[in-house]
Amino acid sequence: MKIYTKTGDDGQTGLFGGGRVAKDDTRIEAYGTVDELNAAVGVVRSSRLPADIDAVLVAIQNDLFVAGAELATPAESLNKLDKRSDRLGQRHIERLEAAIDRFEERLAPLTQFILPGGDSAAAALHFARTVCRRAERRVVSLQRDQADAVSDNVLVYLNRLGDLLFVLARAAGAAAGVNEVAWQKELP
Repeated sequence: MKIYTKTGDDGQTGLFGGGRVAKDDTRIEAYGTVDELNAAVGVVRSSRLPADIDAVLVAIQNDLFVAGAELATPAESLNKLDKRSDRLGQRHIERLEAAIDRFEERLAPLTQFILPGGDSAAAALHFARTVCRRAERRVVSLQRDQADAVSDNVLVYLNRLGDLLFVLARAAGAAAGVNEVAWQKELP
């Protein structure tokens, strides 16, 4: 099978379950940004990470494929998806919340804003967090344009994931022994 099909040469792309839309359609922007987020998480995983953080990120990458498939499926075809395995559910969100709680317990409480950075893994996690927030904004746009196009679970999942990526960035920095840099309102 060839990787190129030439079917998108006119600026259109196919949706999962049928139909074609412009490549800049809000649905394509939404699942394309989720795909970009998955790639950003892959970049993070290429860093030296503690095994427990990497294990969480593997699960997230698999979830992001599910989210992308759901976003790439027109509303009329969503009912054909297996609700247990092909859609994000409460169990996915609860897994993120449990990970946030588990990693946050190990960290000093935040008393001020911190600058994104740290070692390469922490910095990559901060970058992935910003891509996640953009994906969340794209999904909100899709939901506004096509109310039945997005399940609430996708939006909640991305919101929680942004929080988790922030906590994981802090945890990765702490594991590497890198101090967080506080934001300073005014520099000397």
